[in-house]
Amino acid sequence: MTRLVERLLAWSRPPQWIRMLAVDAHTEGEPLRVVVSGFPVLDGDTVLQRRQDARRRHDGLRRALMWEPRGRADMYGCLVGRPVTRRADISVLFTHNDGFSTMCGHGIIGVVTVLLETGMLRPEETVAFARGEPRAPKTGPDTESPDHGASESVVVGIDTPAGFVEARAVVEGSGVGAVSFLNVPSFVARRGVSVDVPGAGAVAYDLAFGGAFYAYVAAQEHGFRLTPSEAPDLARLGRAIKEAVQKAAPPHHPDDDDLGFVYGTIFVGEAHDPTHHSRNVCVFADGEVDRCPTGTGVSGRLALHHDAGEIATGEDIVIESILGTCFSGRVEESVRLGDMDAVRPRVEGRAWITGVNELLVDPSDPLAEGFLLR
Repeated sequence: MTRLVERLLAWSRPPQWIRMLAVDAHTEGEPLRVVVSGFPVLDGDTVLQRRQDARRRHDGLRRALMWEPRGRADMYGCLVGRPVTRRADISVLFTHNDGFSTMCGHGIIGVVTVLLETGMLRPEETVAFARGEPRAPKTGPDTESPDHGASESVVVGIDTPAGFVEARAVVEGSGVGAVSFLNVPSFVARRGVSVDVPGAGAVAYDLAFGGAFYAYVAAQEHGFRLTPSEAPDLARLGRAIKEAVQKAAPPHHPDDDDLGFVYGTIFVGEAHDPTHHSRNVCVFADGEVDRCPTGTGVSGRLALHHDAGEIATGEDIVIESILGTCFSGRVEESVRLGDMDAVRPRVEGRAWITGVNELLVDPSDPLAEGFLLR
């Protein structure tokens, strides 16, 4: 076996092949493939402009990364790039089976975990550290690491297509614990409306923005308990609702028209753990079922609950996923976005690294850009 490994390490990839280096992880069950080299540099002074460039010039490479045989129908990815604002350490462009996202909460938690745990980003190299913002030590027996001592809080600034996001990671020696992020302004767009959905009739929903627009639907009205066995049915109905809402009444974002589209449907139901607030199942992109509670979806939920007076500023709630994994969230502050009321949510969760991959694309491969079978 040693000889086999030696020969593999000595193998020279043909120069015409595309080579991309990625770290795979999951955030509370939802996959994240963090691409750190090999993807072409994107043009644009903003991340939204880079998103447009990626869609126009590199969608085939996106499919190669997300689709089979390198990925799967429910794959999710992150392209790490240079920042566009002075507050940020990196920019991110998130990708999935149907294109490129405008923002992703589980992706923020995952990419920060990956960059800090692997040492690709060091705490003393962050913009927050350079401008003199102290890292917050956490003392006491509950935060002590047996091998590395007390943990500390590290701030990472991130430019996303939806705007600037500040993440805060608990670093415990060489490992990363919980990661939270202060999201872009989130707001309620519609309440108590309905849309005609083929095969389902009139479906009641609320619409809110938490980095992307979601139609929020009561799970019990459609007979769902939000369990893994229901995933295929949730995907079918969620996709149909998303398409119906987008066709009947496309949303509008006051900052940029490129943010104005329905990204997914979120089914909201009772928590399976009575100590938690509720359960989310998000169906997004082309019928992807989120394995985690959906960070941008939780942000929209926080905007809805705060607007209705159901939670106070600073009040924490815990929301479950289809797997029972959890994000916690709270409204940090109320803000104005254009002429509307909005909030800045903070969402927290954990991520774990699952592998390091060198992904190869042979141009002679007839399936080089991938395929999907559901």
